[in-house]
Amino acid sequence: MRNEFVQHTDWYSLGAALLLVAAGLVTMNSFAVANTFFEQQVVWLLISLAVFWGASSVDWRFLRSTKVVTTLFLVSAGLLALLFILGSVTKGAISRFDIGLFFIQPSDPAKLVLVILLAKYFSRRHIEIAHIRHIIVSGIYACIFFILLFLQPDFGGAIIVFAIWLGMVLVSGLSKKHLLVIAGIGIATFAGLWFFVFQDYQKDRVMTFLNPLTDVQGAGYNAYQSMVTVGSGQWLGKGVGFGTQSRLQFLPEFETDFIFAAFVEEWGFIGAILLTLCFALLMSRIIREALLGATNFEVLFGLGVAVMFAAPWIVHVGMNIGWLPITGTVLPFVSYGGSHLVIEFLALGMLAGMRTYRRAAHPEMLGGEVVMQ
Repeated sequence: MRNEFVQHTDWYSLGAALLLVAAGLVTMNSFAVANTFFEQQVVWLLISLAVFWGASSVDWRFLRSTKVVTTLFLVSAGLLALLFILGSVTKGAISRFDIGLFFIQPSDPAKLVLVILLAKYFSRRHIEIAHIRHIIVSGIYACIFFILLFLQPDFGGAIIVFAIWLGMVLVSGLSKKHLLVIAGIGIATFAGLWFFVFQDYQKDRVMTFLNPLTDVQGAGYNAYQSMVTVGSGQWLGKGVGFGTQSRLQFLPEFETDFIFAAFVEEWGFIGAILLTLCFALLMSRIIREALLGATNFEVLFGLGVAVMFAAPWIVHVGMNIGWLPITGTVLPFVSYGGSHLVIEFLALGMLAGMRTYRRAAHPEMLGGEVVMQ
């Protein structure tokens, strides 16, 4: 078992992921003495590595079963709906279950389930993939998760669900013309609501969401502080433990929603570049593994995982530097949180597990090595 684990693990992607986690741990541990985020995240990392090891030992071909995927989808949707009855309120959102020792946030596994569902759906319809009904049907699946998250309200989670659907639509080969038609309908619908339905106070909320800096003392305070924090890091940063914006609590949620800003304050622009290069290495390895998939399902699953990581990374960095609205999105592998970290390592473990039965399908990509199954 150990030899198979060593053989089938992509150590480049695992190493890049661990470096990202380390960057987050250093940032969490460099502020107040009473801060327990570091110790808790170390525990979650150990759990995540155990999950990775377990997932890499599984033959994931059973996910090609319609019954299995349907069950996963229904369970995920049910848990998201159950939040409105049994969920605990945190920062105004009903987004997690409090089970005593820790919290469980079902939106994180739901995103991975959506990747599995869309990979299954598109892989079975690759011959007629250009038909517009596949955009509509796949959009309905994603819309169920989107609505359940939007109503919590978890705007960040809803945006990531939409990004996963859009990304997988684009990589699956669906007609871009049909996608543009649906986008046009969506824009026209929003325009109609804006001019004929929304009241003035509702328009003000939308404008503040899109441009928080119009209300720096209110809704835009976090965005403003994040931009100040990023800018104060300059080229080389203030040094680990010397991030004044974060240390003095001017920057809120520096362990989660604004950890990129906190990291850049201490490591500077050079540190931001190195962090981005590390994430780029991880993404390149995931895409490489995806393209070596044994079937269309494995290929689409791997590309979906890449989208699942890339979307929150782009949104998180964008909102930390003031380019995107604040949506409460964590930075993959870096931000504090057990649910998202476990799911991220689970996804990497699943890719490692799929690696065990894809080599014979692509020996020319691996120096001619063929593993007999």
